[in-house]
Amino acid sequence: MTSPTIELYWDSTYAIAIELITHYPQLYPEDVGLHEMSELIETLPGFRDDPSLATERILLDIQIVWYEEARA
Repeated sequence: MTSPTIELYWDSTYAIAIELITHYPQLYPEDVGLHEMSELIETLPGFRDDPSLATERILLDIQIVWYEEARA
């Protein structure tokens, strides 16, 4: 039995960060540029938002949480 997919939107900062850690454990957030990170997020299972709505601020917020949680 598979677990249900969480629906992700750009304002789901924490959930996106956790999904990035889960799906890309080999990546370090500080090594991923914002454009690449946007593409990674858009390919996550459950991502449902409009890719054109991503702003630099949103991506930086996600990257900060990703960094903090990956180091915890």
